Amino acid sequence: MSAVRDMDQLLAAGTWRVDRTHSVVGFRVKHLMIETVAGRFHGFDGLIDGGEKPSIVGSVRPGSLDTGHPERDRHLRSPDFFDVDRYPEILFVSSEVYFRVDGLLVVAADLTIKALTRPIELLGVFRGGGVGLDGSERIAFDLRGQLDRADYGLTWNRVLETGGFLVGNTVELQIGVAAVRDVAVELAA
Repeated sequence: MSAVRDMDQLLAAGTWRVDRTHSVVGFRVKHLMIETVAGRFHGFDGLIDGGEKPSIVGSVRPGSLDTGHPERDRHLRSPDFFDVDRYPEILFVSSEVYFRVDGLLVVAADLTIKALTRPIELLGVFRGGGVGLDGSERIAFDLRGQLDRADYGLTWNRVLETGGFLVGNTVELQIGVAAVRDVAVELAA
């Protein structure tokens, strides 16, 4: 597929709502300097608006994070990290959405964690569009990127006896988006 056709299909005029059942918002970070901890957020929402200036907005509830280790998850939700009682939402608002000449999808955005907003760029692949089993029009794409957790006030760490730190600063983001055309929003407009 050409980048122009991908862009036309991905961001055809209209509104698309992220399908949480078929989407994932995941992350990976180094632990003990050599291991990798992977996790995901179960609570999130997103909306894609097509048209001349396409946009993507989303929110993630950090209280829904899951790394498969309940004690670590409680610590990540605590004031040492996400402080979910004070900051129950992470916000993502795109500033630009486009395809590069090589076909990669680029989403430049502002990401807000703990009331700190920083720019971020995610790169990805458009997987295509089609009609779901329920007859709804659907699209899907994958995005990847990384951030420095210290830029967002996620600074807790511990020095290891052998040198280095318990938790790495670079967080890899892995987002798989499945979205359904939101006919209700379009009819209300």
